Amino acid sequence: MTALSSFTDIFQVPWNDYVGNIAVGLLRTLGYTVASFIGATILGLALALMRLNRLRLVRVPAAFYTELFKNVPLLAIIFLTYFGLPSVGVRLEVFEAGVLSLVLFYAAYLSEIFRAAIAGVHRGQQEASQALGLGRGKTFSHVVLPQAVRLALPGTNTMFVDLIKSTSLLVTISAAELMTQAQLIASETFRALEVYLVISAAYFAICYPVSQCLLLLERKIHAGVPLSLARRRRLKLARTYLAEGRV
Repeated sequence: MTALSSFTDIFQVPWNDYVGNIAVGLLRTLGYTVASFIGATILGLALALMRLNRLRLVRVPAAFYTELFKNVPLLAIIFLTYFGLPSVGVRLEVFEAGVLSLVLFYAAYLSEIFRAAIAGVHRGQQEASQALGLGRGKTFSHVVLPQAVRLALPGTNTMFVDLIKSTSLLVTISAAELMTQAQLIASETFRALEVYLVISAAYFAICYPVSQCLLLLERKIHAGVPLSLARRRRLKLARTYLAEGRV
């Protein structure tokens, strides 16, 4: 008796019939996660820069957006996006509505993480860059941003894992992600306990390795390990010159 057949006997669910459904749900979940995280990161960074702007006219709208979406449940945003917008003539597909909801919600939290990280870079770094003749753009991209990334990593990693789990709320609009597939399987088999236990284990199997990989990445960056190939080549070349006494 194979391990899979023993598993089936214990849970009394014909999992062989639903492997395809679970695989589709898993791919949808990852699709929602990646698309939403990219959008939320871009919007969150823009909001963070607006919050740090000296002009009150720029800061206030960003602060209002952040406080609004931080204090509204994600489920309410999903309902407003998918069921509410058609009332004013805006109809979105399920994927578009799901991604938009997650982007709007998580951009508010990421903006706070990014704002704190950018503000945490010592002012002297910018002053030194300006003294060397670097413009504001180069100062931000080459001096402030790399240091802010290190400061923002812990919070950003937590938000990413939380985003994976929050895609399960899209079951309310039948988004065909992992939790939606679990609901369909449970309704067909009438084995809700077993099905949701397995799906919970599937979420853990996704989130735990991701969180550990992100933690490893965080440690590498804090240790000063260059991530880009160009930086690694330059560092290797510098070490070679030092070893040869050419510097």
